[in-house]
Amino acid sequence: MDLQLVPVAMPENANVVIGQSHFIKTVEDLYEIMATTVPGAAFGLAFNEASGACLVRSDGNDEELRAAAVDAALALGAGHTFVLYMRGAYPINVLNRIKDCQEVCRVFCATANPLQAVVAESDQGRGIVGVIDGSSPKGVEAEADREWRAGFLRRIGYKR
Repeated sequence: MDLQLVPVAMPENANVVIGQSHFIKTVEDLYEIMATTVPGAAFGLAFNEASGACLVRSDGNDEELRAAAVDAALALGAGHTFVLYMRGAYPINVLNRIKDCQEVCRVFCATANPLQAVVAESDQGRGIVGVIDGSSPKGVEAEADREWRAGFLRRIGYKR
């Protein structure tokens, strides 16, 4: 078995959710989740089929994000993996709906940070072991940092 770090490209002003699911129906179900949870959000998704034709299945309402999801899914090369890029929505808006999707087994990350996937490869194929999401901590927040955090959440409408 070999371990590799696979960088995941982040389209400008986008967030990504990467997860594992078990069925080709994932493409339709994730499309419906995005279209009905945050109408007007731009998104593109790709799903690596792990049996049969083993194709990268894709959909979305934004061609740039769909193409980016396909590229990321191909780079990861892990079966039953999905990549969902979005703009005009945050993962917090859709994450519980995604986790409640019958096909979804796990979510590896939901982020806008620089991202690397730790991928294991064997003779059978590839699988995501985990992700490296953003940077390591540089310290502990002080009072001014807490005030900034509280103000930021209020500015973007997540707290009153």
